[in-house]
Amino acid sequence: MFVTASICIQDGSMELQQLRYVVAVAETNSFTRAAERCLVVQSALSHQIARLERELGARLFERTSRRVRLTPAGAAFLPAARQSLEAAERAAAEVAAAVGEVRGRLAVGLIPTVAAVDVPGALRGFRQRYPEVRISLRAGASEELVEQVKQGTTDVAFLGLPTTTRPEGVEARELARDRLVAVVAPNHPLADEPTVDLRRLSAEVFVDLPPNTAGRAQSDQAFSAAGLRRDVAFEVTTAYLTARLVEEGLGIAMLPAAYVTQLSGVVTIEVVDAPARVEYVVWNRSRTPAAAAFLGLLDVPPGAG
Repeated sequence: MFVTASICIQDGSMELQQLRYVVAVAETNSFTRAAERCLVVQSALSHQIARLERELGARLFERTSRRVRLTPAGAAFLPAARQSLEAAERAAAEVAAAVGEVRGRLAVGLIPTVAAVDVPGALRGFRQRYPEVRISLRAGASEELVEQVKQGTTDVAFLGLPTTTRPEGVEARELARDRLVAVVAPNHPLADEPTVDLRRLSAEVFVDLPPNTAGRAQSDQAFSAAGLRRDVAFEVTTAYLTARLVEEGLGIAMLPAAYVTQLSGVVTIEVVDAPARVEYVVWNRSRTPAAAAFLGLLDVPPGAG
């Protein structure tokens, strides 16, 4: 028996391919693009979805000449359809792992300033060893990545947190600790200074991440603990944009020392009372075979956390 919301259908009446078609249409908002993604003719895809709708006794999509969108029943059905596809894929991966093969998917998340691990290099080694695994790589803020790992939509993530915080609800291993440095434009008055402190920096205009993000919290906590206020005039979501705004002289920033070696067009200055951050690798407590294999390449043994 398959149950989702108030919809119930008997065993054998629903096929995984039908679920794939529904997900594809929902994600593309188009029967034509969904058929292209699924490598089938549109008539076949439409027929299978119509057949499924008859079995369910409810329409999943509203179709007009201009657009396709989910009905309330379709919106209720979609999460369970995705979960079913993920479960089927996981089952196939577990069977392959039982006979010594690693297949399936690996979703890796990372913050833009990760420096403790060469993630592209690690994925290159993983790909060479496990070519049957499909890999997705997504960037995001640390707190978002932790939530994705908890929900199982991301398998492994690399993130950075203030020393006062530790990932919760996931397995985690500390990779490295790093201090922040000041980043200024080459023509900035501080550019020739070998060191600076937070009090001097508090007089500057800052470029930083949005509030309530782990990356922003590192600096906010340090200035607050020193009894200082600062002006964050520009809020951006990536370290690349931060560096470019600094290079244009719009403000200064504080970034991890291990990361700023990758930047050009800016000058870095040691901050004597700088805040620190901790880089972690985190993973879901229920490892997929692909996630276990990837963590193994990172020397994270089974059961570690």
